[in-house]
Amino acid sequence: MAALPKKQQKKIKFELTIGAIAGIGVVCFCIFLWSFLFGVWAGESLLRPIRPKKTDLATTAILKKQPSAPEAPKP
Repeated sequence: MAALPKKQQKKIKFELTIGAIAGIGVVCFCIFLWSFLFGVWAGESLLRPIRPKKTDLATTAILKKQPSAPEAPKP
């Protein structure tokens, strides 16, 4: 019986020039920088304590009691 010939596997060859590698590096650096800055911005807004709006009830009550315009004297 004759042996079956083995199929040769196709080898994929991937070549890049120095300029292409540098370009990919620059693009990756920009993506990482953008994601870092976005993370800092998001973390800053998430970690900032929430300050409730201050309402001074005494000041509000005084402002409500004062008339807006003086009344004219009655004859």
